[in-house]
Amino acid sequence: MAVPQSSDELIAAVETTFGKLITDLERVPPQLARDASLDGHVAGTQMSPADLVAYLIGWNELVLKWLDLDDRGVTPDFPETGFQWNRLGQLAQKFYADHQTDPWPALLTRLKAVKARLSETIAARSDAELYGEPWYGKWTKGRMIQFNTSSPYTNARGRIRSWLRKQGQ
Repeated sequence: MAVPQSSDELIAAVETTFGKLITDLERVPPQLARDASLDGHVAGTQMSPADLVAYLIGWNELVLKWLDLDDRGVTPDFPETGFQWNRLGQLAQKFYADHQTDPWPALLTRLKAVKARLSETIAARSDAELYGEPWYGKWTKGRMIQFNTSSPYTNARGRIRSWLRKQGQ
């Protein structure tokens, strides 16, 4: 898929990649959702499908936080207060912990809800706002949203599809 250059293209990328991902996530047997047998986001660690969904929820909510802060004239603390880009494994671990007791169906419902909020906030923004000027370093808002939504959806789908095959699903 080409790199989005407009609000419509970004929404299409988010919707398309998410649609494929959620179809595969819904194939995960609930009794296996906490099976830590996927490669984790930190080298040498394992995570479960539930951890993977928690990670996506965490990033989606973080993107919404960045946009909300920016809308209020506050510069976001990228990627998150207390975390650095070169230590994202720690942020992943936080996301896993944030949702460690959430049931599988609740995780999927929350992921769908946060993705819907992202699509709504993207649709409410002009192409000029999303792609007209750098927002973080050389990256536009649209590119930062894409880096942290549709790209991770694609990566997560590859991980979960491989895991499902190994599980005989």
